[in-house]
This record gives sequence, structure tokens and C-alpha cells, in this order.
Amino acid sequence: MSDRSSFPPVRLASEPELARDALATPLLSRAARLARRAGAGTRVDADGGLAQEQLPTAAEVLGLSGDDAAAGVSEAWRVALDTGLVRIVDEDEGAVAPGPDLDLLTGGSPRDVLTVWSNALETVLADASVPDLDALVEAVGRGGAVDLSGLDWDPEAEAEFLDGVLANLYRLTAGADGAGGGPVPLPVLAASMIVPSDMGEPTNDILEQVSEAMMRLDDQFRLLEPTGLVVYRPVDEELMAEAESEPSTPVEEVDVARYGMVRLTPLGLHGLRTRLLEAGCRAPVIGEFADKGADVLLDGTAGFPPAATHAETEQWLASREPLSAARELLAAARGADAGAPLRRLRCQQALSLVGPEAEPALREVLDDAELGGLARVWLTERGLADVPAPSQELIFWLTIDTVAAQLAAEGDSEELHALVEGLAEQHSGFFAAAWRVDHPQTADVLEAMGRLHPDKKTAKEARKAAFKARSAHGG
Repeated sequence: MSDRSSFPPVRLASEPELARDALATPLLSRAARLARRAGAGTRVDADGGLAQEQLPTAAEVLGLSGDDAAAGVSEAWRVALDTGLVRIVDEDEGAVAPGPDLDLLTGGSPRDVLTVWSNALETVLADASVPDLDALVEAVGRGGAVDLSGLDWDPEAEAEFLDGVLANLYRLTAGADGAGGGPVPLPVLAASMIVPSDMGEPTNDILEQVSEAMMRLDDQFRLLEPTGLVVYRPVDEELMAEAESEPSTPVEEVDVARYGMVRLTPLGLHGLRTRLLEAGCRAPVIGEFADKGADVLLDGTAGFPPAATHAETEQWLASREPLSAARELLAAARGADAGAPLRRLRCQQALSLVGPEAEPALREVLDDAELGGLARVWLTERGLADVPAPSQELIFWLTIDTVAAQLAAEGDSEELHALVEGLAEQHSGFFAAAWRVDHPQTADVLEAMGRLHPDKKTAKEARKAAFKARSAHGG
């Protein structure tokens, strides 16, 4: 999409399902377990972290062991504190108690649970944008202050980079079928942020940047997986060792999964959509037009991919009686504005899902200049009798309207190229007649046909016809 603040529609699981997923995540379940044990014997240090002597017991409670146990406990405790699952009741004594939001995990609504999970996610996302702590320690200047200039790290830029990666992962997931696609290779995500869209063969410098970004993302997705946001297969460490010893090995000769694979979970889809909405982005969800009018449905699905349009329309039709739904759709499809052709195309697609009960509504508009063509198509496709033949004028008007709708829906797509070529081949005098069509987008359509048709002579005819149309209609 050209508008980077607009995202494809997605299918979301129900809130109860998502809440169950959230409660089962290692992130939230560990934080809750520590919060439930917080009491008279629990103490924190000056920074709010668990006192050092309490870490072994907390690790045992969480079932953690090994070198990473202390880090796992610290993260779980910080999440519990940041989300209100625990609270500090006496800073001087370091005393804590269960927080006000702990009861929401068992007695609150699914939405309450998801809000707590979202807050926990924000804590980890903030951590994911911080570089390795060892590097921070090395950069500590005099007086104990961290000298950020000594690091190749810009906190705001790092956060924006990760947000951009997650937005691209959301697009890829939503673009699959709206419900969540398969795993995405880590190199694809890294390249989506680094490689310019108009670049042909990436330069060595660009490839080096992609490789560095992959390594950062590998660390970040390892950190994010326990949140339930993603399912992640890390970069194969043996592969990295092989790459260092044999840097000339082409990527395409290696199993791409070894470079890392990441998949957004249903919970992750919900979480990222919530963040996008809070950032002011347009992130539609399938089903949001079900209780709206036909005008909202036709305009709202204008930019949807075919599968999402179909799913949204099915939900809209499910709660309506076929005949009244058809009448409402046809009424909403009228108009001479720029968006009208695409509304009529979406109307035609919606009517294809309506049963024979809708026949009276289609017959009522047979004489309508804007709707008579699509009504004839609907009736003829169902093999119904007594369908009046369209006039030559109606045929040409419907043709211009159809091409205008395709241009609005898909731009210069392969399907539109084929449609343009087919029209010129089937009607030898098409352009001689088409410029006379009384349609507000006649000239624009003929100009597009002149741009799209591969035959120079035919393209020239289309451009001449467009000029005549503008002259005739004062455009």
C-alpha cells in the first residue's frame, strides 16, 4: 500500500480465546506467579528489583535454572511491577504486596486480561530496543553516567526500527488471508527495512546492513517470543560460523529457515493492531462493517484484497434478509463521484453472494442508467428468463465503468492489461464509439487504456479518443 498508515484487514480471534492465550504466555504466567507470592517476606532493592537473596527461591517457583535463571526472574518481576500485579508498599523497607491488577487475571473480563498483557508487552518491547548491557557498562563515563555517544545506539531510532519491522510483519501476516499467514524468513523482514523498493541488485553495503539488522532482530525476537507475540525459530548458530569461515556461500544455496523464521500469533496480531490503532493508523478488522449501512460496506471495502472483501461481505449479509439487502446495496452503488465505479464493482461482488430471493430488486433497476448493466449480468448469470438485451449505449457505459473500477481497485495490474487488450481486439471500432460515452470517467479510462495497451497504434487511438472525450464533455 502506498499509504503507510493504512494496513490490510485482519481476522481476529475472540477476546476470550485471546485472553486464554495471554494467560498462558511465559511472560504473564511467570509475572502472576511471583505476584501471588508477594507478601511479608518479599523484599526489593532501591530500584524495585527483587533482593538478591530472594532470586534463588523465585527461580525455583518459576521452574528456572541455569545461567539465565536470574535474568528470567528479574524480567518476570519487572513485568509484574510495571503492570500493577505487585506494588511497593514501603520504599524504605522494600516491602511489597499483590497489586490492584492481579485480581483482573482471574476475576476480570477478557478485555481486562488483554490490557494487562498489552502493558507487559510494552515493557519487553522497551527492553528489546536496548543494546547489550555489557556494552552499556563499557560505555559508562566518569561519575557513573552512561555516555550514549560511546555507543552506536540511538534509543529512538532503535525503537522506530523495531516498530517498523513489526508493522511489516503485520502487513505480511494480514496480506496472506487476513487470519495469519505462515512464518516469514528473517532476511525478508530485515531487507524490508533496509533495501530501497526501487533498488535492483542490492549492493554489498546494503547486504552488510541487512546482515547486521538480522543479528539485531534475532536477539529481539528471542526476547519477544515469551510474550506470546511471535513464534520464532532463531538463526542457526552453526550457519553463522560457516558464514564467517566461508563468506562467499550464496544465501540462496542455504535453507532459508536456518536464517531465522518468525510468525505472528493470533495474540500477536491483536497486540500489534492495538498498538497501530493507538498510533493513529488505519488497521481494519473483518466484521467491523457488519452492523453498518451498505454505503459504509461498499466504501469501507474499497481497498480490501479480494478474500477480505468476500469475508466482510458475507458477515454483512448474514444478518440481513436477501431482498432488502440487495435493495440497500443497489441504492448505495449509485453515484457519479470518483469512487462510484468501485462501489458498483463491490456491489456486484456482494450481489453474487445473494440468493434468488433478491431477483425483484435487480429487476427494479433494469432501466437505471447506472445499475441496469450489472442487473442484467446478475440475472443472466443465474439463467433467469425475460432479461432485456442491453442497448449499445449501455454496453459501452458498463465497459467504461468496469475499467474505471478496476483502475481504482488494482491500478495497472496484469488483469487490467488483459482486459484492455481484450476490449480493443473484440471491438474494432471501440475507441471511435467509446469517447462519446456519457460517463464522468470516460476520458480518464481512455487515457489509461492508451498507457496500458502494448500496441503503439492502438494506444495512439485510445489517446486520441481521450482527447475527444475531454473536448466533448468539457473536461
